[in-house]
Amino acid sequence: MGPVVAVVGGGQLARMMAAPAQALDIHLRALVEASDGAAGQVLPDAPVGAADDETAVRHIAAGAQVLTFEHEHVPHPILQTLEREGIAVRPGSAALRAAQDKLHMRRRLSQLGVPCPRWAEVTSLAELKAFGEEAGWPVVLKRPVGGYDGKGVRIVHAAEDGADWIAADGRALAEEKVDFKQELAVLLARRPSGEVRTWAPVRTTQVDGVCSEVVSPAPGLDAAGADQARQVATTIAEGLDVTGVLAVEMFHTTDGRLLVNELAMRPHNSGHLTIEAAVTSQFEQHLRAVLDLPLGDTGQMVPWAVMVNVLGSTLPDPTGAYPELMDRFPQTKAHIYGKSVRPGRKLGHVTVTGQNLQELRTIARAAADLLEGQAP
Repeated sequence: MGPVVAVVGGGQLARMMAAPAQALDIHLRALVEASDGAAGQVLPDAPVGAADDETAVRHIAAGAQVLTFEHEHVPHPILQTLEREGIAVRPGSAALRAAQDKLHMRRRLSQLGVPCPRWAEVTSLAELKAFGEEAGWPVVLKRPVGGYDGKGVRIVHAAEDGADWIAADGRALAEEKVDFKQELAVLLARRPSGEVRTWAPVRTTQVDGVCSEVVSPAPGLDAAGADQARQVATTIAEGLDVTGVLAVEMFHTTDGRLLVNELAMRPHNSGHLTIEAAVTSQFEQHLRAVLDLPLGDTGQMVPWAVMVNVLGSTLPDPTGAYPELMDRFPQTKAHIYGKSVRPGRKLGHVTVTGQNLQELRTIARAAADLLEGQAP
């Protein structure tokens, strides 16, 4: 049997690691939230347990070459303890902290000289009011920990709008509201020996804080801008000592600047289209990186790739749309995650590649609509 990779988390990201792991004869073991969840359905070695249960995390790490993650919600002290005992945790606890705590992230990025929106830690309404008067209202307010997919983020027009979060957490991250023409993401992979490879920057489109569409390469970003975006991401990966896949979400501002918004230290929604579009997918690359194997080519094999998420469905099971989907759109690649249907839930995604960007966007949206149960 090949090397063993233990991954904390049983969602779609762990599920999509399964195919490249199988191809490379890597034994993938996942700590899953439920045996019938996205990863539990496809991985034979998928014990059920919680990410904050040290005993459960130790169990999956036992005998593995490396412990990695498909989400950031593993308590910092657990990871530090495992590292002290000699277990290879990748990304390491010090790096992962920047993806777990937004205030820590902002401090570290500022220390690295990475361009960010204006920001401040606020612990009182007076501090929030002072920041708003300096940066201009409205202000983006973020809870430091636990937010994802737009949760834990709100636009506030006065200090009083953030009173409940400051009272609950004792602190919050206040940021200027950036005028941007598009949102970008840069994905890269870095291995412990230092090798780094980046994919083409992509454009992401959010709906209610959730990623809806990804286009690669990012339209409207010239070669100099793409190089700058890649360099910013590389600076972060090296400065924070990230190992594995890193996703750096950025604002491309109306005046041409690139400002870092968020980080994720794992495969990311913005990189799903690499399965069809790139020589090496983000999922295979993450496995290579955490095992410190030479990284694969990240070149894009097609002029354009478009991914659209399937967010909820009126169908009891999106796979019921397969006959019509496959008949009308044979060029699409559908990935369905085996999740129960809930409004707005990420149930899957579709990817289309080809020459004509607008045509691809139309096809991908129509294909996702079918899986969501929307009338054509």
